[in-house]
Amino acid sequence: MAKLVTKTYGEALFELAMEEHCMEQLADEAAVIISAISQNPELLKLLNHPKIEKEEKISFMESVFKEKVSDPMIGFLILVVQKDRHNEITGILQYFLDEVKEFKKIGVAYVTSAIPLSEAQQEQIKQKLLQTTEYVNFEMHYQVEPELIGGMVIRVGDRVVDSSVRSRIETLAKELTNIQLN
Repeated sequence: MAKLVTKTYGEALFELAMEEHCMEQLADEAAVIISAISQNPELLKLLNHPKIEKEEKISFMESVFKEKVSDPMIGFLILVVQKDRHNEITGILQYFLDEVKEFKKIGVAYVTSAIPLSEAQQEQIKQKLLQTTEYVNFEMHYQVEPELIGGMVIRVGDRVVDSSVRSRIETLAKELTNIQLN
């Protein structure tokens, strides 16, 4: 249910951004709001408090964000609070940001390697991804997991390329257990 809510409202915000020709502005504002909520978890606690009336919550949202975001974003936040979807604000805004990136053909890649990669290696991976996908740019995220033993795992969206030594060992172990001895 939460994914459906996130998708529905995120797509609505994306459509608003397209209609109003303010995608960049709303994307920047969405990032600011996500940051504000992550730095101030009390904000969501206040919005979730059952004894605070909806009108007070709306007034609070307006007072907190009025000077920081545009009227279309304020209107959207008010709508989310009116529909009691304030628990999903971060997810909705993140979905919107993901839609904006997809629209701009900016891919998001998560690269996990056994050892830290040099800048040259990171650039080489980015260039290879640009050559093999329809994206014009990539937002790269690197992580080190020594448990991979060697190689790397690259995830872009729902596609995963796993060339780690760990996965090769696991595959080999499965194949060996499937061999029947005569």
